[in-house]
Amino acid sequence: MADLTAKYQKLAAEYAKLKAQLPVLKKAYLDEQTECSSVKEQVKEKEQWARKYQQEVDSLSFRNQQLSKRVMVLQDELETLESQKKKHKHKGGDAASPDKLLHSTSVYDEELQNKIEENARLHSQLQELQMAFERQIVDLEERLKTSETDRTQHEDIVTTLQKSSKTQIERLQQEKAMVEVKVQSQESDIKDYRGRAEQAEQKLVSVSQDLQGRLSSASKIIHDKLPFIDTKHRELNGLNLPTHDRKHQLRARELVSQAANLVGELTQGLSNFFTYSEQRSRIYPADGVTEPLSPTNTRYCKYLHENLAFLRPVDQSLKSFSEELKDDSLTVLETATDLQDFSQNFSRLVAYCNKLLPYQMLSLEEESQVSSCTSTLASKNRELLKSLTRLNAIFNKMDTYIAILATQSKQLEGHPQSSHPRFFRLLSANLDQLHEAIKEVSKHYNSKVSLEHQLPTATQKLKTTDECVVSSLISLVTSTGKMSAFMSGNLDFFAEGAGYRTRGSSIGKEPAFDGPRSHPAVTGFRHMAATYLTSLSSGPRTESVPHKVAVQNRKTLLSSAENKEGLAKQITVFQEKVGRLEQEKEHWVLELQLLRIKYDNEQQKVKKLEQEMEMLRSSSGVGSALTSVAGSIEDNIDVLSVPSSSRRTESTGSGSSGPIETTMIGQLEVQKDAGAGDAETREQLIKTHFTQRINDMTLQLQLADSKAVNFHAEVRALHKQLRLAERSKGNAEEELKTASQVLAQLKDELQTTTRSYEGQLSMMSEHLAGMNEKLTQQKDEIDDLRAQQSQSKSVLSKVSKKSKK
Repeated sequence: MADLTAKYQKLAAEYAKLKAQLPVLKKAYLDEQTECSSVKEQVKEKEQWARKYQQEVDSLSFRNQQLSKRVMVLQDELETLESQKKKHKHKGGDAASPDKLLHSTSVYDEELQNKIEENARLHSQLQELQMAFERQIVDLEERLKTSETDRTQHEDIVTTLQKSSKTQIERLQQEKAMVEVKVQSQESDIKDYRGRAEQAEQKLVSVSQDLQGRLSSASKIIHDKLPFIDTKHRELNGLNLPTHDRKHQLRARELVSQAANLVGELTQGLSNFFTYSEQRSRIYPADGVTEPLSPTNTRYCKYLHENLAFLRPVDQSLKSFSEELKDDSLTVLETATDLQDFSQNFSRLVAYCNKLLPYQMLSLEEESQVSSCTSTLASKNRELLKSLTRLNAIFNKMDTYIAILATQSKQLEGHPQSSHPRFFRLLSANLDQLHEAIKEVSKHYNSKVSLEHQLPTATQKLKTTDECVVSSLISLVTSTGKMSAFMSGNLDFFAEGAGYRTRGSSIGKEPAFDGPRSHPAVTGFRHMAATYLTSLSSGPRTESVPHKVAVQNRKTLLSSAENKEGLAKQITVFQEKVGRLEQEKEHWVLELQLLRIKYDNEQQKVKKLEQEMEMLRSSSGVGSALTSVAGSIEDNIDVLSVPSSSRRTESTGSGSSGPIETTMIGQLEVQKDAGAGDAETREQLIKTHFTQRINDMTLQLQLADSKAVNFHAEVRALHKQLRLAERSKGNAEEELKTASQVLAQLKDELQTTTRSYEGQLSMMSEHLAGMNEKLTQQKDEIDDLRAQQSQSKSVLSKVSKKSKK
């Protein structure tokens, strides 16, 4: 089955190829047909032109014949005229006729000559047109033949392709029928396979549900029981402490310290070169005493005097970086954050050198414009300027490489670790170029100085200063040579990887991310943790909690955390209950006050009734009446003792009158205004209660307002004091900064002056030693000459004595 499908696919591909070739051939055939038709049309046009040219030739030949006949007629006429002239010579009357004949013959001759020339020109044009026409006919016949041959070839190809395509179509149709039969048989198999696939899908769903449940339970266990795992995240994993080789770290620290020493030597040499260049610019070409210094030289000397402000930070930043390296921490480009300070300081130094270059150019041009300067010295100045510009360009390139190395410790700005060896190789090559450039500068300066010292205007001070500049250049050559040798010798160490691992990853396991990258903050975190642990170990140790107690405390914390929501709900319920109880309390307090008022009213009524009883006793002495009155009073008291709520319902009369009590004495009308009085007293009580509450709250509000005003005044005063303190602090900090800057500047000037004086003293001492040696040599020569003179005198005296004898 697979073979048949493969064959069918091959046949289909061949058929597709042939089908694709067929329209190309048809198009070519049609193109050839169009070309043939165009060629035929061109042939027809050429034939028409040929016919036209033939007609012109016939007309020209006819005109030529006419002209020839005309010439013959004219010649005959001329002959007859000549014969008549000979016959009639003797006639005098015919003297004017020969003149007329001569004139007519000259006109005919000119016309004949013009016609002959025109005929010759027309013959030449006709011949040229015939030749061009024949050539075109030949070309068109050749093109027609080639097109006919191409057409026949294309027709043959088309016929062969049609035949082959017909045979292939028939074969493919047969194979298609066979394949259809096989497809039907395979469709039945596919149905069986679909049933099996559905069963497998059902099993897969059940298995996936089971695995999903297991995964959720496992993830829940991991989330609840396991600590935070950060190894799967590259950014978080970079904050873990990497494992590394301690020997590699010790080697790196040693090399960084050596590099810091070499950079210190380089900065010292540059400082000496700039300082001695400043002294030389103050001496030559104008010494500032007899001739004033030019503005360019004064500005140049000013900038040269500021060299330590740019050189010292470079040395100090690299030395601080080497001092901060530890033996037990990893140091790679990703963690070397202090290199950024070194890169920034080096960039400032390079910018300072770029600022000095145009002033160096102007100073050398000013030296070349001196009257005592020769052409060779001017050429040496130009060579020195070229070497200085090349040195400056190399410094700029080195700044670029150092900046690239420093940016590796910045997040999202670093290059792949595979590019780090290339950076170090480029830096090593740049150091080699720096060494060669400084050697070239030293060579050109030596040649320049040797020519200057031969001039009569060269002073001794200029010579000593030039010697100091040359010695500083020699020290620069040696220091750059050491740096180049150091970098080339340790290039393999710098180019190879540190071989460190972060937890959960390694260099070989992370090809997509170019190995692990340690975060720059890891070293600082490690030092902080180490200091924290040392502080813990140095302090007094507290008693540890037993494990069982810690487990029990954890359980209680978990249970308390679980019961926190329940307790919060209970607190809210209790707060609501307390609020309701407070409201009920207020209600019952009001009710109590009302009852007290009612009780007071009833006591007043009892007193009034007792007074009435006494009056009745005094007015009559009947005992029965007293008893009845007493009974009625008791009844009345019973009536009065009923609550006001029950008494409010007993009013039956209209207006303000109440029920009438009948006694032995008479009738007593009881007034029922107690309900209205109770309501008024209740309202009055509520009003007094709330007024009292309002007064209390206003007093509290006034107290709070007074406290707030007091606090606001205190806060404003404190805020003013704080602003004044901050201003004074800022002023003090600015004064401190200015004082520190002035102090640093004074220290720099002191160091520069001490160094310059030491250099000058050493040079003067060397110069004095050389002068002493020269003086001793001269004294020895003088003594030798005196001895020779005395010997020669003695010899002469002896010779004179002998001659006298």
